[in-house]
Amino acid sequence: MLSLPPCSAYRHAQLITPCKPAEGGSLYSRAGSVERAIGELINSGVPGAAIAVYSDEGWWEFASGYAKIEDKVPMQTCHLQYLQSVTKTYLAVAVLKLYEEGRIALDSPMTTYLPEKYSSYIVDAEKVTVRMLLNHTSGIPEYNFSPHYVAYLLQHPDHKFEPVDYLKYIKNKPLDFAPGSRYSYRNTNYVILALITDALTGDHAQFIEETVFKRLDLTNTFYRNDAHYLTYPTIVNTYWDRYSDGIVENASRLQRSNVASLVGDDGIVATPIEAVKFLKGLMEGKLISKATLEVMKSWTNDSKGQPRYGLGLSHATINGHVAYGHSGGGIGAGCELYYFPGENLYIFIAINLGTVTDSPLHTGAGKAREKVYQALLD
Repeated sequence: MLSLPPCSAYRHAQLITPCKPAEGGSLYSRAGSVERAIGELINSGVPGAAIAVYSDEGWWEFASGYAKIEDKVPMQTCHLQYLQSVTKTYLAVAVLKLYEEGRIALDSPMTTYLPEKYSSYIVDAEKVTVRMLLNHTSGIPEYNFSPHYVAYLLQHPDHKFEPVDYLKYIKNKPLDFAPGSRYSYRNTNYVILALITDALTGDHAQFIEETVFKRLDLTNTFYRNDAHYLTYPTIVNTYWDRYSDGIVENASRLQRSNVASLVGDDGIVATPIEAVKFLKGLMEGKLISKATLEVMKSWTNDSKGQPRYGLGLSHATINGHVAYGHSGGGIGAGCELYYFPGENLYIFIAINLGTVTDSPLHTGAGKAREKVYQALLD
């Protein structure tokens, strides 16, 4: 029996329908231990979770909990999950395709490609290169850090932000550090990269669809393909602990409105298995050349001298195992997508509980997450 946290009245719920999981897949030898760990994740207070794995044994996927608590719709592996900041890796691939085509130079100033109507908001914009945007060494301030932005987002849940709105929140603010001098993660960098890709291709979302989704036949991956893509009936409902008291509330309306406004730094939804297919295709050279992939893996070190981030790709160490990929968090969801080269293992795991606001539920969820990785890796 599922153990769920208390749930408040659902003013923001959205329609969701059961779906048909893909048939087939291997009998994964670690399935039992992973399923038990996912069970602990649900019992910690996470409404629902889904995972997809590719290993030397083949494909395996699993889901538990609820995609919508209120109607007791079970989470299924065919439900669409919010990829949040994992979207950055998809955009980085698109930018690197432009690099391969000779349409963009990584070490040219971003002002070479970014229209002046946007670059005018950024102090010392001519000192920042495309590479610095990709690896978060630009020094450009973070729009998410503006109290005015956060307040307006929460007070106007149906407001549609435009890309230029995010730049207005950093207008005339000095760079946080000299461009190229250190690493510091900034969502603003990828908003700018989306605007650059728009300028070069006409539509960065369409370019991603052509160069990534269609190339890998990702038919259950969506990004700004129509005005209503975030209301598709198989997208999970999302929840948050608004008051940090262990009581979850349906935040689907706010989550949906927020994600619909994000460009480049967020916005993709996909089934778990298609998220893995993306990373697998990238690592196998199906999207960019092996040489360009090595450029993508040009790691920038963090303040401790450890490799941290390439060009849209994170370098992580999980349970002592090196991994390449990205994580993402939002108002009502969180996920991780990683490739472990030493084990030839790909994993994607998603939850429909917000990870960017504090909650006592996160303590138990964090411990359960560790057990999931132990079951997968150790």
